[in-house]
Amino acid sequence: MRPVSAFTVDLADARGVGRADFIDPADADRQRIFFHTEVDEQFAGRGLAGILLREALADSIRNGLTVVPVCPLFARHLKKHGEEFIGDGGAWRAATREHIATVSRLAHVDS
Repeated sequence: MRPVSAFTVDLADARGVGRADFIDPADADRQRIFFHTEVDEQFAGRGLAGILLREALADSIRNGLTVVPVCPLFARHLKKHGEEFIGDGGAWRAATREHIATVSRLAHVDS
């Protein structure tokens, strides 16, 4: 299994126009660390980052994973809507130095 995975978004006329990268570290207890989200500039302003974020969070709920937002987009969203996410059955926690170190270590392994 690759250490880094991603949710991606495609359009009818373009594939891979956006992605939300994450790691499900084997040594972390049921955590999913989101560390990078981007949408191709030519497709900006269409709400694609929001779609990625919502689908990624919904999948984390379905799989019983605690979300750890290293990515600023995920961190802002959960800071603002964290109670709603928890109410929907989700769990999240603030990123620590250890989470950031895990991302750095595993993302380099995947390169």
